[in-house]
Amino acid sequence: MNLYIDTLLFTSNIVAPIFFIVSLGYLLMRLRIIDQGFIDTSSKLVFTITLPVLVFMSISRMDFQAVFNPQLLGYFIISTLISVAILWQTSKYFIKKPEDLGVFIQGSFRGNYGIIGLAVSFNMFGNSGLALASLLLVCVIPLYNILSVLALSLPTQQTSGASITRPIKEIARNPLIIAVLLALPFSYFGWGLTAVGDKIGNYFASLTLPLALLAIGGSLNLRSLRDTSGQSSWSTLIKLVIMPLVLTTGAWLYGFKSQELGILFVLFGCPTAAASFIMAKAMGGNAQLAANIILTTTLGSVITLSSGIYLLRLWNLI
Repeated sequence: MNLYIDTLLFTSNIVAPIFFIVSLGYLLMRLRIIDQGFIDTSSKLVFTITLPVLVFMSISRMDFQAVFNPQLLGYFIISTLISVAILWQTSKYFIKKPEDLGVFIQGSFRGNYGIIGLAVSFNMFGNSGLALASLLLVCVIPLYNILSVLALSLPTQQTSGASITRPIKEIARNPLIIAVLLALPFSYFGWGLTAVGDKIGNYFASLTLPLALLAIGGSLNLRSLRDTSGQSSWSTLIKLVIMPLVLTTGAWLYGFKSQELGILFVLFGCPTAAASFIMAKAMGGNAQLAANIILTTTLGSVITLSSGIYLLRLWNLI
């Protein structure tokens, strides 16, 4: 029981600041200290500049060759593609609005691994866990972004009759994918930025989470939370319970154990990423539904992540 309480407190300490800033954004919007113009501008700034810089800084500092693990990467990629395909085929029969469907799909698979996942992995396994988690991040970011672009663009394309080249163009010019491609040579060859470049990058990167979370909070309203409660509840259940349960069990059956199994559980069980709101807003999806999913998964992850880690430790799997 002490192990569970310790895990719960640690997860709460990570999630609480996120919830606080989202709540602050909601309050500031109600007090009219920030407005819709701030939300639109900050979302665009995060999507085009600060989040790509954060991604670049995270990946460029990783020693790619030291932690390369093809089996781990392969399992993540294949299991994610299969899961999203099943999720897409199932949800399209229940969600008819294209601007809702893409956001629902994205919210159900896209975890906040770059923030919460790395922190939890480091707490569980120290520097070796952080290195392995950072390796996964190299695949997580481009794969999640490509799948998100497809989920947000293809449903609307089917109703508008847009060209099939549109999703390809969206993927090619996605700032986060470009950031990964630029960062990989730095990681692989061990290149480093100058002291000035490193400091400037850190300045921009540190803006990302506060701006994104304030925009999410400002986009929340109680009516939209009621209107989309069914979709956000199902997305939360899929993201926090069904996906981590099924995919972690699959990883265990495949033969992963100890540190690798624990990190995969954290990867699949993280709450929905703040970037999903930024991308939904940028691509014409239901931004309020995206904000609601982020809120409910963030709160729920305190219990689900803690419970999962506790059970894995109790059963001596990690």
